[in-house]
Amino acid sequence: MKTNIKKVAVLGSGVMGSAIACHFANVGCSVLLLDIVPKEAEETDKKAARNKLVNDALKASLKSKPSPIYSKSFANRIETGNMTDDMNKITECDWIIEVVVERLDIKKIVFENVEKFRKPGTLITSNTSGIPIHTMLEGRSDDFKQHFCGSHFFNPPRYLKLLEIIPTPETKQSVVDFLMDYGSKILGKTTVLCKDTPAFIANRVGVYAIQDLFHTVKEMDLTVGEIDKLTGPVMGRPKSATFRTCDVVGLDTLVHVANGVKNNCPDDERNDVFAIPDFVSKMVENGWLGSKSKQGFYKKAKDENGKKTILELDLKTLEYGPKSKVKFATIAAAKLEEDLKKRTKILFSGKDKAGDFYRSVFCGVFQYVTNRIPEISDELYKIDDALRAGFAWEMGPFETWDAIGFEKVLKTMEELGKKPAQFVYDMVADGVTSFYKLENGVRQFYDVPAKKYKVIPGTEDLVSLANIKETNSVWNNADASIIHLGDGILNVEFHSKMNTIGGGTLQAINKAIDMAEQDEAYKGVILSNEGENFSAGANVAMIFMMAVEQEYDELDFAIRAFQNTTMRLRHSSIPVIVAPHGLTLGGGCELCLHADKVIANAESYIGLVEMGVGLIPGGGGTKEFAKRFSQEMKEGDIRTNALRNKFLTVGQAKVATSAYEAFELGYLREGTDEVVVSRGTSTSLCQSSLFRYGKQRLSADSKSKRH
Repeated sequence: MKTNIKKVAVLGSGVMGSAIACHFANVGCSVLLLDIVPKEAEETDKKAARNKLVNDALKASLKSKPSPIYSKSFANRIETGNMTDDMNKITECDWIIEVVVERLDIKKIVFENVEKFRKPGTLITSNTSGIPIHTMLEGRSDDFKQHFCGSHFFNPPRYLKLLEIIPTPETKQSVVDFLMDYGSKILGKTTVLCKDTPAFIANRVGVYAIQDLFHTVKEMDLTVGEIDKLTGPVMGRPKSATFRTCDVVGLDTLVHVANGVKNNCPDDERNDVFAIPDFVSKMVENGWLGSKSKQGFYKKAKDENGKKTILELDLKTLEYGPKSKVKFATIAAAKLEEDLKKRTKILFSGKDKAGDFYRSVFCGVFQYVTNRIPEISDELYKIDDALRAGFAWEMGPFETWDAIGFEKVLKTMEELGKKPAQFVYDMVADGVTSFYKLENGVRQFYDVPAKKYKVIPGTEDLVSLANIKETNSVWNNADASIIHLGDGILNVEFHSKMNTIGGGTLQAINKAIDMAEQDEAYKGVILSNEGENFSAGANVAMIFMMAVEQEYDELDFAIRAFQNTTMRLRHSSIPVIVAPHGLTLGGGCELCLHADKVIANAESYIGLVEMGVGLIPGGGGTKEFAKRFSQEMKEGDIRTNALRNKFLTVGQAKVATSAYEAFELGYLREGTDEVVVSRGTSTSLCQSSLFRYGKQRLSADSKSKRH
């Protein structure tokens, strides 16, 4: 089995195909992107005309926001062509991915053409979202069948972490194992092994949840705005919530998947839920498909004063009007709680209409997922992984059930007439009252067929702060904790709101360095956390209040404390690694600038943004820019504008849109700092690969610090 993928062919350059091509370019692969020859160019031999469709599609993808590519220069790794003139080039490819229109007859024609040029042993996969994988094998060679399976990316593939791998009975096990490993380690995906069932795992459950909401909105007389308020971040779902997500994905796409499940799953006990409601059918008929048609459940407009506004669809009249004003006591109470698990308990226990909504929706999903075992998955953790990575839920259904309370949920489900599958009652009979548990810092799931807990495959050697914090925490305050990762490595974890940097955070960083410098049992320090973002920067609200109150001595003390801490990182006698991800702004960026090494997740948005609020970076960031420039200068260097450009980055508060762009802006250093795409196989393990690298690096590091 191949152990390296150097060149990838992507067949089909639509929205999904072009984005997949970009993500393979992101991880260093050469990519051949092919599409059909436009009808009007079939008789010409002009290359530009024959490749117009694929070139226009890639150009549109590269212009889209958010960008599908880490750095504009990476687009040079993509070669375009057409399936008539250039199919012979797939001979050079290690992996061929089909992303053409969702029609089995067309896919079979493409695969027949692929067979003419494909080398034996080359991986071949389909990105279909609903067509049964095994139906594509008719007429194919044995070698094709053995190296073929489904590889379902979610859109946009750079940002949504799910990659579903769907083998057929003919697929070699070595091929499945390789794709699962490559997807996780190289592509940075949560790879989920799926059965070849309609819509696989994520769409089967996720589209059920959306369809159920379509019916609930009518049953409970709720508005579009109310549903989106109820199903957004407050319950651990994306800001786009439900209806805005439908607009982004496209109502036609949703209807296609829902119809596929309804038609292909006649024995699904909730088959009726996949029926398309009248208001959705009318919207599709009107062409109100969402963002692609400029109107869906929401529409951009201008008011009488010419000011831009967002209008909301009234599902009863199908007319647009002002956005709903939403107020629920349950939501107000839940917003006071930062911890999602505790917040979910509040939502589930609400006494108002919102509480009724949450109990109905949660219990409906809980019932549905228990009935999908073993139909779509034998292991319940796969369902949680798929929903988190594919639909950006912060907790999967079984994790949510555990958070609320196993017995409490079961009682409520029975009261609502939504009893779960029999295996749940078998668990109770055996004295088992949770789907997950921690044992010796390792997370385990309840294996339904085996009727016992097992370690989640692939997580045995990964380090998760969430799992080891209780047993390995050696010091903490309200803003941060110091956790021993093993091998003498201390990790400083931020847990203030948005991981902002205040006095408590600085205290923890200095404490960790003290411990590592003074105790031979410790060898180094990592600054990393498993929050949504590494750090939104210094606590600007605190600085603002000090200025308003004219507490200049306190303000001076706070700034000096931060400056002393960043210089402590620079000059301490032990090595310090910073591992950023997500927002890494202001003070978070300055911690990176002063570390011995930065191991950044590719999705790190790094920048000194203080000028945006009228401040000058106060933690030594501008000093570091000047120092780095002076180190780059060589005798005879006449780059007169280079230093000016460095400071324009600060003055214009530029933020890198990826860790790779952070090198271009000067926030990261070539030859010293590194980028990793993978953040582990789940949210709770997001920094494990960084920790392992950090421990190996630090354990072997005997260098003195740079001064």
